[in-house]
Amino acid sequence: MKISLSAALLFLAVPGAALAAGDALVHRDPGCGCCEKWAQMIRDRLGRKVVMREDPSRTTFQRRNGVPPRLSSCHTAVIDGMIFEGHVPIADIQRVLRTRPAGVKGLAVAGMPLGSDGMEVPGAQQQRYDVVAFGSGGVKIFTRH
Repeated sequence: MKISLSAALLFLAVPGAALAAGDALVHRDPGCGCCEKWAQMIRDRLGRKVVMREDPSRTTFQRRNGVPPRLSSCHTAVIDGMIFEGHVPIADIQRVLRTRPAGVKGLAVAGMPLGSDGMEVPGAQQQRYDVVAFGSGGVKIFTRH
């Protein structure tokens, strides 16, 4: 029984443990429609299968994966072992997955800025926003939009 319980706890602790290589796991707030728009961009532009999980306790998932509380948004994704919080532009995801900067565990876009990937509103002015890198190297601006 101890071995089975330990194995189950290990499975729950490893983000995306049940995913095939290259899949994207997205934990989202239940009922948030913009998350699906962003996930569709992952499918279309990254060519990834996306597994969506409605997660009312997503804050626990965020903390377990090192997302700083001030960078919280409406969804948290795990792609190739990296964490993406909120409406991170697909081009920035591609860049960080390609370059794998030392000390960077993931990227985040806090809140839900208008004009970010998945938050496009026809006729609305795009808000300026930062994409922030976080990990053992600290928290720093990765790029600005």
